[in-house]
Amino acid sequence: MKRKFLSSLLIIGLLTFGISCSNSKTADKIEVAKGTGEPNASTDKNDILTGEMTVIVDEAATSILNEQLEVFRSSYVNTKIQVISKPEREAINSLIQGDGSMAILARELTERESAGFGNRQITPRIFPIWNDGVVFVNNISSPDTSINVQTLSSLMKGDASGKTLLLDNINSSMVRKVKEFSKVDQISAKSVQAMKTSTEVLKQIETNVNAIGIVSYSQYLDYRRQFGEENKIRILSLQNTGSDGKTVFTKPSQTTFATEEYPLKTTFYVLNYQPNMGLGIGFSAFLTGDRGQRVVLKSGLLPVTMPGREILIRDNIN
Repeated sequence: MKRKFLSSLLIIGLLTFGISCSNSKTADKIEVAKGTGEPNASTDKNDILTGEMTVIVDEAATSILNEQLEVFRSSYVNTKIQVISKPEREAINSLIQGDGSMAILARELTERESAGFGNRQITPRIFPIWNDGVVFVNNISSPDTSINVQTLSSLMKGDASGKTLLLDNINSSMVRKVKEFSKVDQISAKSVQAMKTSTEVLKQIETNVNAIGIVSYSQYLDYRRQFGEENKIRILSLQNTGSDGKTVFTKPSQTTFATEEYPLKTTFYVLNYQPNMGLGIGFSAFLTGDRGQRVVLKSGLLPVTMPGREILIRDNIN
């Protein structure tokens, strides 16, 4: 009888100790989830398909990114993605300063620009997501239907007369690409005028016969969808050297992007500098996946990966 009593006391003591330890661990987990320790992987804020995130985007890609976000949010309602839209140079500075941990840019960071992330042992996850292009537009009443490198270079240097080159921002990725293409280091203000937005550039083109505008292909397509002014604005054919060495003039399209015929094709990348497995992983996967690439294809741009087509074959048709 005495032995049974002692055994019962021993069992009760072990159970009490076990429950105490379990409660202690649970309390620790609750404290971590509240933010007093390292982030808990099971909390919503750190899930790849829930939580909040800020994405910094090159202004040239804002319209297509908004289309992507509309589809993404419709499927993942527990996500909140804030977008900061800036010209390329300013967007890169914002990424470096930590205004956001993910960016959509037309190039990767240089070794110097990414040094701070390396010092913090943050390895970026970088993937190409779509192909856009720099395009030149003018008024449909203008006699010019194409532009060559010589004319472009003269406009950039201020040597041309009677024509004005309109651009949205001197720090944009499009201006950088045009400077590289025309081999011009400094832009003169004599024949170049900076506006505030691509919409302002295109509205000026509607009324100014002597102006040539620089916008991204996606910005042109978005403007045409919104305002339907395609009959007043023309895309100029751009000079390039063909595979046979002869001079050719091409216009931007999904086809000329794919065949590399259009010389100012621009590939945009998603640069994810999140230090953990957060929402950036899920959004990057969406952009590079089948659904995200279908959004690109439907918008008129060229996907990096062509989405597959499902064909249903039936033996009997009723």
